[in-house]
Amino acid sequence: MKISIPHIHKIEGDAGFWAEVTKEGKVEGLKIQSLLGLRQIEGILVGRKVEEAPVVISRICGICPVVHILNAISAFENALSIKVSPLTVSLRKLMLAFQMIQSHALHLFFMSFPDFFNIENDLDLLKKFPREAKAAMKVRDYALDITKIVGTRVVHPLTFKIGGFRKLPEKEKLQKLLKDSDSAIENALILGKTLKKISYPKFERKINFASLYSEKEYSFYQANLVKIKEEKVTIGDFYSNKMIEDLKTPPVKKVKFRGESYMLGAIARLKNNNSLLNPKAKEILEEFIKEQGIDKEKMFDNIFYNLFYQFVEVLHFIEETQKIIKEVSAMDLKENPKEIKIKKGTGLSAMEAPRGTLFDYVEIDEKGRVFSCNIITPSAQFLNNLEEDIKFYLPEIIKMSEKERIRKIRSLVRVYDPCISCATH
Repeated sequence: MKISIPHIHKIEGDAGFWAEVTKEGKVEGLKIQSLLGLRQIEGILVGRKVEEAPVVISRICGICPVVHILNAISAFENALSIKVSPLTVSLRKLMLAFQMIQSHALHLFFMSFPDFFNIENDLDLLKKFPREAKAAMKVRDYALDITKIVGTRVVHPLTFKIGGFRKLPEKEKLQKLLKDSDSAIENALILGKTLKKISYPKFERKINFASLYSEKEYSFYQANLVKIKEEKVTIGDFYSNKMIEDLKTPPVKKVKFRGESYMLGAIARLKNNNSLLNPKAKEILEEFIKEQGIDKEKMFDNIFYNLFYQFVEVLHFIEETQKIIKEVSAMDLKENPKEIKIKKGTGLSAMEAPRGTLFDYVEIDEKGRVFSCNIITPSAQFLNNLEEDIKFYLPEIIKMSEKERIRKIRSLVRVYDPCISCATH
């Protein structure tokens, strides 16, 4: 039997799926295929000045441009031995928190949530869940207000630069955001109440999870460690020695860790850092586990829970914006720009994008131009794991009608929240 899905909609970018399964249910071949052409962003960067490169890199994605430009900037700062101010760090964290909120809110309600109710048409979704739809948009609007204030515009913000910011936000506008944050939490909880009632598919498979790790905080901006399984390795060791890129599967360079697939994103970050969640998010997570009757030893074995875990992160990062805005409000919003002294060097940086850990590696020549660049996006890292999950899931759904079987496969793909645009850069 051949299973073919020419186009999987409601994901970022375009992808298709095919599989070949015997009558007995044995999977003999399976693949998620990008339908996008290779853009060669890394090749375009060669020869460009370091000041220009982060802007080009941010064009990899219009949904998560903030983490792309910030991680690129950080890699160049590491190559040039530039240390930024505490104010810059706080504002960058605020922008990354915003990106988590807006990306998760968009995905979990409008893209993945409808699958659990067999809803294909967005108009039907709005009719059935008008209150939740309004709440999702209000949560996202709160996040977008942050990027307007700090970054001056929603898509591809303009204020970031190597060494700091071109323009700093006004305290009065930040204070207004702080007042709006309580309303954002209330609207998020409206979503959470519905998400807790979902009948999640039964699915149980042991998965390797990877994310940035710190003992002090729920790590997302920068950390020196990656936690995978129960092992903690430096980002340099993880990137240089453990990540194995498969360059034989263009246009996506799929990645494994020591020959094994692994998962990133919300479910991975919660697996590795849930004890460091902010109070409301931690409370909601514990309620979910109790109400669903989930064995705590198996709470990360069901990949479909990634949908609810994205919601937990929405709450966590709204709470995080409250903390950061209070910190920034206590600072003097003035900053002396860091001087960029051009030199030959190499830099590596890792930050958490909504879909998982993003790696940027750059080499600069003595004239301050990019000599080499390598960008490893989250989706490129977890596509192998997605294929293994579908392979595990297929025997359970193989006897269903073709229409229902395709619906189930699409649902599993979408709960991963893949960004094919990022993977095919």
